Amino acid sequence: MRPRVALVLAVVAILVGSAMLVPAAYAKLSGDDSGSGGGEAEAVAAPEPTAPPPPTLAAGPVSVNFTGEFFSWALMDRESGSISGSKNLTKTSSTESMIKSWFAADFLRSLGDKEPTAAQKKSISAAIRDSNDDAANYLYVANGRGNSIQRMIKICRLTDTKPGNVPGYIGWWAFTQMSPRDAVRLGDCIGDGTAAGAKWTPYLLDEMSKVRGSVKDQRQRSGGGKWGIVDGLPAEIKAQGPVSIKNGWTPLNYDGNWHVNCLAVTEKWSLAVMLRYPQKLGLSYGAKVCASVTTQLVTPQPGAALKVPQQPIGKL
Repeated sequence: MRPRVALVLAVVAILVGSAMLVPAAYAKLSGDDSGSGGGEAEAVAAPEPTAPPPPTLAAGPVSVNFTGEFFSWALMDRESGSISGSKNLTKTSSTESMIKSWFAADFLRSLGDKEPTAAQKKSISAAIRDSNDDAANYLYVANGRGNSIQRMIKICRLTDTKPGNVPGYIGWWAFTQMSPRDAVRLGDCIGDGTAAGAKWTPYLLDEMSKVRGSVKDQRQRSGGGKWGIVDGLPAEIKAQGPVSIKNGWTPLNYDGNWHVNCLAVTEKWSLAVMLRYPQKLGLSYGAKVCASVTTQLVTPQPGAALKVPQQPIGKL
């Protein structure tokens, strides 16, 4: 080969080699160490924060500065069937108007596929929405009086409940003795369709979700019953679906106490709070205790901070 040609080829080889090295060097400087095992940290996208589960009611500690002779509560997780509550959740007190929810259910189940008359629907609605005693008495008699209470015990598998035995009021439905444990079982019995039957359960739960009237809206034979547990629920839980309730309340002369009961049921849980306390404290006192118990059982508490999963910053 001639010397001049050899020199030209050598220069070309040097230039080609230089051109191949430049991109590699540029990539190295720009942080592209793929396949090179380089020591630079890799950039990793920040993990998305994890939203807390929607709030519900769940077993937990409850502390109430209660003044009175009886305070008890129970909560059923309707998905698992587990019941939690105060240490005395098996002790009983009079149901008062809380039991009207059963009288409506018992009557509706007896109809089967028959439609109730307009008058019967009016009685059911009055007994539930307005806690009307005359309407409840109509259902109680139509159900066979005391036989209806015995059916409640059997059908809903209640273990602590007994007919009323208050002197001078033997057999009177309002004095049926029930524990909070049995009250949440009654709520579940209504909620799952056992009490009223498949056809009429949605109707009954809807009526119970339309209870109306405040603690100030009270009359001789009926009264406002929309208070207590519903006042303790955050908007996040109320937005999940209807909350069906039936409270019971009466100031009784034979012991000088308010007898106040709060019952609520949703698809997820059933909650009952039962109280006896001096009449001088008023109905609003009992309503606030029911609300306080409810609020303390909300899990997680509304506004809980979002949790960010722990992830490594990068590969070293």
